Amino acid sequence: MAEPLLHNLVHFTRYLRAQGLRVVPDTTTELVRAAQAVGLENREDAYHAFRAVTLSRPEEIPIFDAAFELFFGTGHRRPPPIQPIELEVHPRGPRVQVIAQTVVAADLGEEDLSELSDQVGASAVERLATRDFSDLTRAELTEVQRLIARMVWRPADTHSRRRAPSSRGRRPDLRRTMRQMTGPSRDLMPLSMTAPKPRRRPLLVIADVSGSMERYTEMLLYFVHAARGRLGKVEAFVFSTGLSRITRELRHRDPRVALSQVGAAVHDWSSGTLIGDAFAQFNRNWGRRVTRGGPVAVVISDGWDRGDPEVLRREFGTFARSVHRVVWLNPLAGRDGFQPQTRGMQTVLPFVDDFMPVGNLADLTAVVRLLESVPKRKELARR
Repeated sequence: MAEPLLHNLVHFTRYLRAQGLRVVPDTTTELVRAAQAVGLENREDAYHAFRAVTLSRPEEIPIFDAAFELFFGTGHRRPPPIQPIELEVHPRGPRVQVIAQTVVAADLGEEDLSELSDQVGASAVERLATRDFSDLTRAELTEVQRLIARMVWRPADTHSRRRAPSSRGRRPDLRRTMRQMTGPSRDLMPLSMTAPKPRRRPLLVIADVSGSMERYTEMLLYFVHAARGRLGKVEAFVFSTGLSRITRELRHRDPRVALSQVGAAVHDWSSGTLIGDAFAQFNRNWGRRVTRGGPVAVVISDGWDRGDPEVLRREFGTFARSVHRVVWLNPLAGRDGFQPQTRGMQTVLPFVDDFMPVGNLADLTAVVRLLESVPKRKELARR
């Protein structure tokens, strides 16, 4: 019973993608969850649930309506034979074959939906999540990039210097207190209080683009581009033999255009690595400008360094003291038997708060969870 619905949802997702909607293979899992949440007895409920999962822009509604009518619009009690339907994707593009299958809610129970969810959960999306970025094909890289762009997360908040009225605050608000003395409760003189306003903690990303990082750089910069859309205030730098600021290039909404601009702006891409010199340049030219507000610093590098270890120790120590928290992401750290034995890693580890792997999509998900739970106070962040 679950097999026809599985076919329908998979091909429904593929058809929407062929029509230009921004859906990914993981959308099928979300559709299953939507069906479990609202049920399939009411066609209108299913329509609105599926539309909420798949659409991101109002102009996509007519495309979705036509697709929903094609795949789920007949309402037969029993599914008809599977009929191949040829659909034109673009006037000048290739033609694709989509198998449309109509399924009725009365034919599916909770056990069927649970079984279907298990089948979809073991899909290509989950297999991609644990594949190393360096082993992905170009098509798989594209799918992972779409998944990164669709990540839903909220970075941890911190306290602002600005204050707001609060019944649980600890500092008196004398202005509001005096203003209320003219009201009906002036004889009681209630004391108004304030508390610090919450704000999003800024993110500082410094990524290694040397030759040893070449297989991972593109995917990690996609993640940085997506993070900018979540946080708003993100400062981004890349380094190899020197340091380059790429914050302005990453402002373009299209990640492909943004990365193309980054490639044009960085002149020492895929060359050697001088980590200490790069952080010395950061401390000298950018430290005071971009470390205001106590950012979380994310350093992405495998730790291979050709520079002076004493320079690296001195400059990275200065850098670590100027930020709220240092998170070092190493693409090789998730491999079996890995030990951080390179000279660069041994030098910086005493100043690192969190050392994590970042070789696949599952690792990126763990990084997101960490960024969502950063403590507000610096003394709690340091070990």
